[in-house]
Amino acid sequence: MRQLLAALTLAILAQIGCAEEQTSSDPLFAATLADVDDKPVALSRYKGKPLVVNFWARWCGPCKAEIPELIKFRHAHNGRIEVLGIGIEDRAEPVKDFAKAYEMDYPVFVAKEQGIPLMKALGNSKGGLPYTLFIDRNGKVIHKKMGLLKGADLDAVAPALLGK
Repeated sequence: MRQLLAALTLAILAQIGCAEEQTSSDPLFAATLADVDDKPVALSRYKGKPLVVNFWARWCGPCKAEIPELIKFRHAHNGRIEVLGIGIEDRAEPVKDFAKAYEMDYPVFVAKEQGIPLMKALGNSKGGLPYTLFIDRNGKVIHKKMGLLKGADLDAVAPALLGK
């Protein structure tokens, strides 16, 4: 039953996606952001892997609420799908403390001045949070979501991310 619900949800998302303007992942893979130790990381290193890219901020309640779902999803897919967290923040130190406090065991980055422009380049014209992209291994954005992610959202898109 759960798989049927996930398949139906994915079919609906696919129909909605057809009506949306196609978003390119190129700006993401062209970006270099700071990690929580304030060291630069080229996001091109994640090209070729299915990704859930989640933009968030420390002050954002829904962003905090979805972190456990992202952690659980990443563990359930055991390295087959990577979750990336991109904090719309200016400094690495508070992000590092936040990531530790929320047990974010996936790669977390600090967007600094690139945050809002990067989100907009990736289809978030309103600049709202949380904002999540789902990118398949070919670099195609297969879905995007503005607002709180739930486990059902992640489960629905997982087969498409994995090419099933």
